[in-house]
Amino acid sequence: MPMQRGPITKYRPFPSIDLPDRQWPSHAIERAPIWCSVDLRDGNQALPIPMGVKQKLEMFDLLVDVGFKEIEIGFPASSQIEFDFIRRLIDEDRIPDDVTVQVLVQAREELILRTFESLRGIKRAIVHLYNSTSPAQRRIVFGLDKQGIVDIATRSTRLVKDLLPTLPGTDVTFQYSPESFALTEVDFALEICEAVVDVWQPTPEKKIILNLPETVQIATPNVYADQIEWFCRHMRQRNAAMISVHTHNDRGTGVATTELGLMAGAERVEGTLFGNGERTGNVDIITVALNMYMQGIDPHLNFSDINAIRAIYEKCTRMQVPPRHPYSGELVFTAFSGSHQDAIHKGMDALDPSPGAVWEVPYLPIDPKDIGRTYEAIIRINSQSGKGGVSYVMENEFGFHLPKTMWVEFGKIINVVADERGEELSPYEIYQVFEREYLKQETPLALESFRTEMVQDAPETDSVECVARIAFNGRKHELRARGNGPIDAFVQALNQAKIAEFSILSYAEHSLDKGSGARAVAYIQIQTEGDKTFFGSAIGTNIEHASVKAVLSALNRALSRSLLLASEASHD
Repeated sequence: MPMQRGPITKYRPFPSIDLPDRQWPSHAIERAPIWCSVDLRDGNQALPIPMGVKQKLEMFDLLVDVGFKEIEIGFPASSQIEFDFIRRLIDEDRIPDDVTVQVLVQAREELILRTFESLRGIKRAIVHLYNSTSPAQRRIVFGLDKQGIVDIATRSTRLVKDLLPTLPGTDVTFQYSPESFALTEVDFALEICEAVVDVWQPTPEKKIILNLPETVQIATPNVYADQIEWFCRHMRQRNAAMISVHTHNDRGTGVATTELGLMAGAERVEGTLFGNGERTGNVDIITVALNMYMQGIDPHLNFSDINAIRAIYEKCTRMQVPPRHPYSGELVFTAFSGSHQDAIHKGMDALDPSPGAVWEVPYLPIDPKDIGRTYEAIIRINSQSGKGGVSYVMENEFGFHLPKTMWVEFGKIINVVADERGEELSPYEIYQVFEREYLKQETPLALESFRTEMVQDAPETDSVECVARIAFNGRKHELRARGNGPIDAFVQALNQAKIAEFSILSYAEHSLDKGSGARAVAYIQIQTEGDKTFFGSAIGTNIEHASVKAVLSALNRALSRSLLLASEASHD
């Protein structure tokens, strides 16, 4: 059936929360929450091919390395693999002393008993109990009224409390989730949570975790923030509870919902790496954490090598991180637009290099190096790219510091090539175009030899004479002329021999390598008849050799476009 048109009667907007004096809009996130990874539960059960014990062990080690202090390791009563995984962690002493593992269990007696069996011998654990509470779940799934749903929660909480003596030496924290909190009337969500609190009897020193999930997104993020603030303001024993949020991404706002939930009073966040999870996934903890980082807040999670984290995640889950995924995707630190490339290039050049200096580069909210990305991939080139991006690639990939006046010329050449191919050009392909266009321009003029001699009888002490042997369309010529330097002498020789009529507009050079055997690269801009300008570039073992070759590079480019009227016939 197609989508409805006109007034939509199939769906109803979620009602707003009566909170006229809401405070969260004026709050700011000032510190990192307690993070709990649910990759080994939500991220595992949502996979087409769930992780086996080997993959789960590798993911657990990754989560520990990142810095998670609370990790939900699974649903031990759901399958033998889940049970065996937890036992491996405990029996092989794989859980660091500063890490608390969390186990999920539905509010059913046989599942709770099996869960406690899986935890024997563990030092610390969070037992995470849940049952569904929304009107649709009450009516459709359970066929119970509100009191019937409360009875399920309190009866199961009492059983968990009664089983604590079966885990001697284990520090157990209790967590309760009204599983469909965001779809539940806020007053009933508070009622069932307080009923659970009354059974558990937490204290400010030994708090209960109340996890208030947005299991399915049904409204804008501000509505969830209202729900969290309303709950926190009306709860009787607020100081004995830690409020946790667990958001999904059905409406594409999981990160925003989590951030507003923290502003509304939550202290703890459950989520996954890269947003893995059922349907559209859970909130991506990496994005939330790095959003804090870019605001100057230490997230207490280490994403210094995001590429390695992504590689392990993709290996274990068989999922792929999209190229546009915030912070982590292949293209997120890449600019194709010419104006963006130019701004990034200028921003990089203007950076204050002193330790602790503020990061301020247009279009890059954080320094890619902070998360193990490199500047090599920041600017990539297609037909929409500009001169700044092309020069950036040449400089950072290959060491060529193109003069700014050369950016326009070479940028246009690259744009034409990219447009013809209809695809992005790799850095190596850009270099190949540069090499073909400038460095390998050896026809119709080719240099066979070049030397200079100081002129003793000249009034100018810096006057030199050059002797050059060139081939012009295969025919050899020996040229001699004086000038105030090697390049000037060579230009005079070419002009006097009527091989070409041109002048030098600009010159630049630099070392291309380091050490005693370093090569030099020269850039020459010439002006021909008709005021046409062309750049040439060449590499040589010394700057004099590179400069002379660069002159011929520029001339050959001009001659190939039939813009010089000189021809070999004029030398016969």
